[in-house]
Parts: sequence; structure tokens; C-alpha cells
Amino acid sequence: MRIASFLLPKDEVTFITSSASMREALEHLEHHYYTALPIVDSAGKYAGTLSEGDLLWKLKNTPGIDFDNMQQVPVSEIEKHIHNESVSINAHMEDMLALAADQNFVPVVDDENLFIGIIRRKDIIEYYMRNITD
Repeated sequence: MRIASFLLPKDEVTFITSSASMREALEHLEHHYYTALPIVDSAGKYAGTLSEGDLLWKLKNTPGIDFDNMQQVPVSEIEKHIHNESVSINAHMEDMLALAADQNFVPVVDDENLFIGIIRRKDIIEYYMRNITD
């Protein structure tokens, strides 16, 4: 089996750009009921993961930031506390599974390190549950 079998393509993934604002990130998280989002830079490369906790820590530790002026804070200025490693679309399944054990989702990149989608731990578990019980 190949990693691509589990890929949720970029056009079906909610992600934010590194130039997005803190407010935009919060709205995406709220709208989709997510706790974290992949970040993609202006070149289309995976740039990290932004979590709810990152937003809360930034809000707590930065005097003067509140819900009214979060639009002025770019995601690139927020310290990230979660480090979701990405995996190459051509990597071995074992490499992806090792990452999925510790991450809710695994960002997937192509040979040029461009973000092409994610693999959700939920989809992996569902696949194995179907195949173990059949």
C-alpha cells in the first residue's frame, strides 16, 4: 500500500497561509471545529502547524492584543508549540505511520517539498478497523 491511498488532497484540506492573520486562523479553527491547521507559505511549501494553544499563548503573552485587533498579527509571528513533521508522498508507509502515532494529521509534500495534502490519523484507524474486522 502507498501513502497516496490515504491522502486527503490539498483542495479538500482547510489550511492557512503564513501571511494570514491571527483572526483568520481563529475563524478557520472555529468554523471547522479543528484544534490545529497546517500552514503553507507563499511558495506553497508546508511551513508548520498552528494550534488553538498557539493562539491562546500569543493572546495571553502579548500585551495589547485582544479579539478586536488580532487582524493585525500575522500567523508568521506566532510561536508554534506543535511540530507536525511532514512526510514525502514517496516515503515508506512505516515512516508515515510512525508520524501518525504522534500527530492527528500528517502533512504530505511532493518531491519539491510543496504541500499536497494531509493524512488524517482517523482515516488510518478506520482503514485498519475495516480490514481487521473483515
